[in-house]
This record gives sequence, structure tokens and C-alpha cells, in this order.
Amino acid sequence: MTSSDLHAFADIGVIRREEAPCSRALSPSRLPGLDFALNPYRGCSHGCLYCYAPALLHMPVEGWTVALPKRGLLRRLEKEARLVSGVVGIGTSTDPYQPLEGDTLLTRGCLRILRDASLGFCVHTKSDLVLRDIDLLDGAEVGITVTTLSDPVSRSLEPGAPLPQRRLDAVRDLCEAGVEVFVMVGPLLSVVEGREEELAAAIAATGAATVMVDTLNKGTDTAPLRAIGVRAASPSCLPRFKDSASSLGLVVRDAF
Repeated sequence: MTSSDLHAFADIGVIRREEAPCSRALSPSRLPGLDFALNPYRGCSHGCLYCYAPALLHMPVEGWTVALPKRGLLRRLEKEARLVSGVVGIGTSTDPYQPLEGDTLLTRGCLRILRDASLGFCVHTKSDLVLRDIDLLDGAEVGITVTTLSDPVSRSLEPGAPLPQRRLDAVRDLCEAGVEVFVMVGPLLSVVEGREEELAAAIAATGAATVMVDTLNKGTDTAPLRAIGVRAASPSCLPRFKDSASSLGLVVRDAF
């Protein structure tokens, strides 16, 4: 019995969900260090106001905020994983740890298949649900995004995502378990200005060795950000944050 058979069997008797079509599991990736992209869900219920994925994928924002599992993904992935080599980026356009993942176990199924196929993988998320799968992350890399330390700001910017401290706690737990983990600060927004040292210190306190920084994507519709008084960080914010992080011993890298 295959992993996908087990997944289907587990779904017997469970309320059926709407699913998104899936023509392939692995797509070629142009991101640094990644050979393939794997997104178990279409759409993202985190609803981040700075998300550029809807524009990139030519989808309306309203539709994008409804996450749907991809139909037949595990069976496709089992077939494709046997035919390729390299590193798979999990969550390149949508978070693999949607709240829905707590029930579907779709991402967990993907991790099992990739591990069985001896493929390297990097998981990128905003969710501490990744801790559930710590038994499958040996040898993998995990990136967790933190854009602010403020709960109220996070609730406005990323209304469906776990709050910042839960993410930082997840980074700490992953580090203590020996998982290779980095913190992604991206996009760098005006809410960080004047708090660069504080954010860098909070990240360093988790035990993470590396922080990656990204600026606001040029294709992002900034109207939702402007509506809550947020904008891209000023040019001086990036070097201040990098200097603060470096002074604390963090390795600082540009994301792209």
C-alpha cells in the first residue's frame, strides 16, 4: 500500500472537501537553491495583505484566500518523485501548513514521499503546525517568516496566520531538535522601522543561525497596505536591520 493509498483510506468517512485540480505535483523552480516547487494547496487562508501570489498566478485575491487541497496530489508526487533528483521547495507560493492541513495531512504525506524518494526539501511556512512533522524533518531545511513582533499589526497584516511569538517559539523548538532552520523577514515593511534591533534580538534569542531578508515585491498591490497605514520600509531600514542582526552573530542573507 502506498502513501497515497493510506491518505485516501484515511479520508474514508470524512466529510469531502472541495479540491483544486492538479496537473502536476513538481514544477521547475527558479528560486535560488531549489530545483522544484511543490505547493500542496491552491490559495492561502492566511490572507496576508502583502501577498504577491494572486497577481503572479493571475487569480483574484478573493478567490486566493480560500485554500483548497490539490486533488490526487500524493499519487502524482509518488510518480514524479521517482523520476527526478534535487531539492524541492515546499510552499513557494502558498503556505503548506494551512489550518486545513491539521485535518488533511496533505503536506505530511508529501514529506513522507519526498523522504522515501531521498529528495532534499526546504519547507517555508508561517505556521507552528510544522512542529507536528518534526519526525520527518531530519536533513531538511525549514524557513519561518516573521514580519513584525506586534500582535495587533500581525492581525492586520496576516489575519489568518499564527501570531509572531508562536512562530518564534517554533523556530526555537526546531533549533533545539537539531533541524536546520532560518527566519525569513519579508517583506520588510515600515512597521519594522525603529524596531530593527528589537526584531533582530528576538530572532537571535531563538537560536537560529541565519536570517533572510526580502523587500516588498514590486508586483504587490500596495492599496491594502496603505489602507492600514503600512508601506514598504524606507531604504535605510534594510542596512539597519542587517547591521543589528550581524552584530548579534546572525548570518544575514538576501532572500533573492
